[in-house]
Amino acid sequence: MMQDPIEFYFDFSSPYGYVASEKIDALASKYRREVTWRPFLLGVAFKTTGGAPLPSVPMKGPYSLRDMIRTAKYLGVAYRHPSVFPISSVSPCRAFYWLDARDPKRAKDLARALYRAYFVDDVDISGADGTIAVGAKLGLAADEVRAGIGDQAIKDRTRTEVDKAIARGAFGSPYIIVDGEPFWGSDRLDQIDKWLATGGW
Repeated sequence: MMQDPIEFYFDFSSPYGYVASEKIDALASKYRREVTWRPFLLGVAFKTTGGAPLPSVPMKGPYSLRDMIRTAKYLGVAYRHPSVFPISSVSPCRAFYWLDARDPKRAKDLARALYRAYFVDDVDISGADGTIAVGAKLGLAADEVRAGIGDQAIKDRTRTEVDKAIARGAFGSPYIIVDGEPFWGSDRLDQIDKWLATGGW
C-alpha cells in the first residue's frame, strides 16, 4: 500500500529548515517514503502566533546563533551564517511554486540550491535577482523565472500554500508532518526516524 508523503514545511530564511532540507529525503527514502516540500512564510505565521524572528528576541537571539552553527556541525551539514539575517523569503518561495507547477523534482533541486546559496555561499536570495541567479546555475532561464515570480497566479498559489501551511499548524521551520503527527525543528529528525521505523510509538 502506498503511504502518504511526509510533509516538509520550511522557510527559506530558516537555518533549521536548511539543516533539515539536507537530511529529510534520505531519511524518508530509508523507509521508502516520499517527501512533499512546501515552503511557506514564517512572517505570516508569526502574525498568527505572535512569534518573532529569533535574532530579535533578547537573550534567545545570541544563543540561537550559537545553536544554529552547532546544530549544523553536529549533523554534518555545511553552514556559514549569512551576513544578512533574517531575510524576506517571498521571491524564493514564489520561484519554487512557479517551478513546482512545471516540474516538482526540479523545484526541490531549486530549493536545495537556494538554501545552500544562502547558508553556505552567503548569497542574498531575498530579492528576485538573487533568486534568479541561483536558478540560472540550474539552467533555468532568467526571464522565465522573473516572470514566474511576478505572475499573479503564482502569487495567489504562494498565498494559498502559506495559508494551508498555517492551517496545518506550521508555526515554525521546519515543521514536518508524518502520517498526521507533527514534528517541529531539525532536532526532531531522530524522533521522526524512530516514528517511521516503528509506525509510531
